[in-house]
This record gives sequence, C-alpha cells and structure tokens, in this order.
Amino acid sequence: MGRRPGRLAGKVALVTGASGGQGMAAAQLFAAEGAAVLLADLHPERATAQAEALRAQGLKAHAVGFDVRDRNAWQLAVDQADQRFGGLHILINNAGMVSRAGIMDVTPDDWDTVMAVNLTSTLFGMQAAAPLIRDAGGGSIVNISSTAALLGYAGAAYAASKWGLRGLTKTAAMEFADWGVRVNSVHPAQVAATGIAGDASPEYRRVTAQVLPAGRPASPAEVASCVLFLASDESSYVNGTELVVDGGYASFGLPRMRENLLRQALG
Repeated sequence: MGRRPGRLAGKVALVTGASGGQGMAAAQLFAAEGAAVLLADLHPERATAQAEALRAQGLKAHAVGFDVRDRNAWQLAVDQADQRFGGLHILINNAGMVSRAGIMDVTPDDWDTVMAVNLTSTLFGMQAAAPLIRDAGGGSIVNISSTAALLGYAGAAYAASKWGLRGLTKTAAMEFADWGVRVNSVHPAQVAATGIAGDASPEYRRVTAQVLPAGRPASPAEVASCVLFLASDESSYVNGTELVVDGGYASFGLPRMRENLLRQALG
C-alpha cells in the first residue's frame, strides 16, 4: 500500500513565530502532513535552521525573517509564499508576546508594543494574505489567542490584545466568508516550552499547573494538532469560532479548585 496523502497535501502555509515553541510545532506538523511551509520569524537564523531540518527529512519548507509589526514586510513575506510555492492556502498568526503589568503599572510603550505584536500584526497579516488565499480557491486563517481572551487576566495589555484578537477574528470571518476564507481562533491556557512560558517565574508556572484541571500545561504539539484541524479541509464548516485548548480551565477550573480547597478544609 502507498503512503496516504497528508491532511494538508497540496497546501501552502505561512506560520509566524515559527522558530520555536508552538509555532515550530505547527510548522513541523504541517510539513509532515504534506504542506509547503513558509516559516516566518523575527529571528531568521533560527527559522532557517528549522526549515533546513525539515528539508533534510524530504519535506517542503523555507524560512523568511521579518517583523510582524511591519506592514510592508508582511506583503513581501506573502509574495515569497506565492513565488516559491505557487500560492497560499493557510495563514497561522502565531507570533505573540506577553506583559503581566497591571492597569496601574503598564507603560504606554509596553501597551503599544504588545498591541502591535499581538493584535495589529494580525490585521496586517490578514490584509496581506487573504486575497492570495482567495485566489488559491479559499483556505483558512487561524489566529492564536489565549484563555486571557475569555476571562479576566493579570496583564492589562496582554488581555486587551487577546480580547481584541478574538473580536477581530469574528469580523474577519464575516468579511472573508464570500472569498472562501475561513477565520478561527485558538485559545490555549499555559503552554510548556514556549517563549511566553519561559518568561514566567518558576513559582508562576508551579501555581498555574496547580490550578489547571489537567494538572499540567499543554504541550506545543497538543496545541498544534488543534491548529491543524482548523487549517485543514476537515473543518470546512467551522468559521468564526473559538477552539479552547486549556484542559477545562475556562469551563470548570474555578469550581474544581473550590472543590479541592473544600476537601482540604474538611480533611
């Protein structure tokens, strides 16, 4: 028997923040599933190393270095996907950063930077990519948000950017529906082995694991598999929705923690 076609066979995907963590996991999975992947990252040397590793496995991958805050750079990256691979079917807006400063502590510069990386860059990416995805016959855009877009969060700029991304995703889904371009968002809780998790203190990570119903953070691969579903034709009737990948945290994390504390109090 021949090898089954990959779930993304014949597709071209652009993944931002692809040199490590969650973005790298998605890029690796997409390539393994048959996509030609353009790995985009602020650090081109890291993205190039990842692309070379994928090509060494006989997979289709290329790297491009650019700052997602640069609107002109976005157009150049999308043009590279078209010129190198012949089009674009999938955009994964994964690049992001965190700030844990509260309302009274966040500075204007921090606020502007977080908004630019987490929210405005996604607008630029969709503006550049959606017409090419339309011209390829349609496809999928997946915006990586957070459970911080579903709940209150101890980080004013981060929460505002992710709530904004949640709304922007739904507006994009509405506007691009006639183009055959689906737009959905993914909302992880804590994800291990990412830059954002690495910025947290050991105490923060330990306490977070205690309040997560699963008792641990998600792995990048677990999130990537959900992103793959939304990127593939398997989710052809899923549009403008939120896929929460949090082990139950947003749904029943607080009641579960209350029950655990109550059991401890009762001995």
